[in-house]
Amino acid sequence: MGPTSMAPPLLLESLPQGVGSVERRLTRAGLDALIGTDEVGRGSLAGPVVAAAVALPHDCHISGLDDSKRLSATARERVALEIRARARSFAVVELSAGVIDESDILAASRRAMACAVERVARSLERVDLVLVDGPFTIPLALAQRAVVRGDQLSAHIAAASILAKVHRDRLLVALHPLWPDHGFEQHLGYATVKHRAALRLHGVTPIHRRSFRCCHGH
Repeated sequence: MGPTSMAPPLLLESLPQGVGSVERRLTRAGLDALIGTDEVGRGSLAGPVVAAAVALPHDCHISGLDDSKRLSATARERVALEIRARARSFAVVELSAGVIDESDILAASRRAMACAVERVARSLERVDLVLVDGPFTIPLALAQRAVVRGDQLSAHIAAASILAKVHRDRLLVALHPLWPDHGFEQHLGYATVKHRAALRLHGVTPIHRRSFRCCHGH
């Protein structure tokens, strides 16, 4: 299945503002068995792309739940603990730099989200709809809807974004001692000035995405 949505994506401008707006609209339509999914690390030069999927109880309120990019690292860790404790089900999936290089980052991101959703769906009796962050749906035989800026509008997607971000950040920090000259604990694999300088000085590591232009020739 190519990167085309099964239905027109829900746009930010078409919905009331705030995390949970999507769920309130869908509940009024009788859809409340939901799974949300998001990924992190698409723009990174190194490390895996990580996707999470989350199914929350109906009318679940998690204090501080928001787009992971809007939260501090400390706040993300706190909210992630509550998500894990209160979710009906959740899953986190990594796809390595090697897998990304064999296909492309968009395909790998969609595949990771599909795998995470499949794991959550298997644990549920019913799934009415899968909410996917961004403009595209994922290669999965479940009813789904792409939601542009979904991590700002959907509680399920925001929860998935937090779990994925916390997991990936921890992983890159844990990998830092293997290649300390590259500074992974600071830039988490993203294309900062210091990371680019480290690539020029020390070359690529086994976790760098060699298909990315910034990693060529190192």
